Amino acid sequence: MFITGGVTTARLITRASDDVPVDTSRLPAREAAERELSKPMYHENDPNLLQRALDSFWEWIGKIFDSLSGAAPGGPLGLVVVVLIVMALFATLFWRLGTPRRVPGSAGGSLFDDGPRSAAAHRAAADTHAAAGRWNEAVQERMRAIVRSLEERALLVPRPGRTADEAASEAGNQLPAQADRLRAAAREFDDVTYGGRPTDQRTYLRLRALDLDLEHARPQLGATAGGTAE
Repeated sequence: MFITGGVTTARLITRASDDVPVDTSRLPAREAAERELSKPMYHENDPNLLQRALDSFWEWIGKIFDSLSGAAPGGPLGLVVVVLIVMALFATLFWRLGTPRRVPGSAGGSLFDDGPRSAAAHRAAADTHAAAGRWNEAVQERMRAIVRSLEERALLVPRPGRTADEAASEAGNQLPAQADRLRAAAREFDDVTYGGRPTDQRTYLRLRALDLDLEHARPQLGATAGGTAE
């Protein structure tokens, strides 16, 4: 009976040992899996660095949009309406104000950016630009012709670094009847040269007419040439 009981006990122990799984160490298994997954064959279709950066960027934008849509009245649709309203306001301001204009008298380039040239040379250059439809360049050269002509007539003392605004102000003292037109011409020159505004044929014709009228204008009695050193 003792023998029978021993056999039964041995069978139970054997059966119990068959049911217990083999306990494999986790660290070697993980290292083996990492080595296997690091092989290039598993990464042939992975996105490149640029694509991953773009995905992260769009994910970030999406999170911001979700946050804003939650805060905006009406949810995502309300946020779209708010964005459209803001864009419309910017477009209206740009249409009304245009590009930033140069403040008269502020720092900027001088009227003449190259060597000395005669008024006739500037007029010829202006007419060449006008014939080709280059109105910005035509306006610039015509304004230079106006100032150079006044210098040649001794109505302005030649002075390096003089700006269009300064020339118009000094010439206006000599020719008060043309002071407003001279200031307007200087503003046109500044807008084209420093403000980045495109101009047109009508503006150029105004400066051309001013140039012709100044040829016959006479200075006010008692006035001295502008820019005279003290």
